[in-house]
Amino acid sequence: MISENDRKSILDLARRTVAAAASGEALPTVPEQEVFRNEGGVFVTLKKGGALRGCIGHFTGTGSLGKTIVEMAASAAVHDPRFSPVEPGEVDDLEIDISLLSPMIPAAAKDVVLGIHGLYIKYGFRSGTLLPQVATETGWDRETFLSHTCLKAGLPPDSWKRDGVQIFTYTAEVFGDIEKGANPV
Repeated sequence: MISENDRKSILDLARRTVAAAASGEALPTVPEQEVFRNEGGVFVTLKKGGALRGCIGHFTGTGSLGKTIVEMAASAAVHDPRFSPVEPGEVDDLEIDISLLSPMIPAAAKDVVLGIHGLYIKYGFRSGTLLPQVATETGWDRETFLSHTCLKAGLPPDSWKRDGVQIFTYTAEVFGDIEKGANPV
């Protein structure tokens, strides 16, 4: 678990990065705090008015946690191919969520725990992931969560039932600008 002070520092770094990326400015330098020297996977999610505005992450990180946060926040702001780049005037209206990821482990569909596990499904060259909070935010059951992860991978929704399809789970410590009233997972 990350301390409240470290959470604030992580969110501040992410917000400063989004603002710099949106304005085309140099990205911020990573602070010297110990939390930023750790390593691990991170997803940075941007929402505007509760709607997804960008989400980019890396499962293992790209170096230090600080470096990964800067890279993922900048990418979520201006390189998510699903959205146009964030404009400088939008930054103050964005809600930022950070998901600090555990390592992935192979799993069976029956072992997926909603609200705890994120999913990564892989078959051949196709893969897709949904973060743990997606299932609870949407009210999906386990089969729907598995099916939507398959769709995200570009696979038919029932692919998770097929031989050769790999299912992995991971957990995430999730926190953001607007706390959701639940314990982080």
